[in-house]
Amino acid sequence: MEFDKRSLARLAQVHPDLRRVIFEAAHAPPLTFKITSGLRTLAEQRELVQSGASTTMNSRHLTGHAVDVAILIGSEVDWTFANYRILADHIKATARAISLPIEWGGDWKRPVDGPHFQLPWGIYPVTT
Repeated sequence: MEFDKRSLARLAQVHPDLRRVIFEAAHAPPLTFKITSGLRTLAEQRELVQSGASTTMNSRHLTGHAVDVAILIGSEVDWTFANYRILADHIKATARAISLPIEWGGDWKRPVDGPHFQLPWGIYPVTT
């Protein structure tokens, strides 16, 4: 699978280890996906929180340690959680295979965030 220009642009400023996991996972994914968000500005995050699309101003997106994905079925975005679980299992297995840690927002109790993947805080502390 190859990413479109928009996905590549969104990946350009995320942490190299996260980029590596995502690019490796894209080699033979069980489902086609695109990147909908990578590095965000404070203003972008604030707007997402105000609109209810995010719940925190302490997001890993602010430091380039997180990405959001969207699964594509044909040319349509699919938000079926079961499909995000399938993709997450693939991305997590890919990360293990290349010895890099990854966290999936679908494993969280609150808020559950199926499209979200991030590098762990403890291993990747906040940097600019």
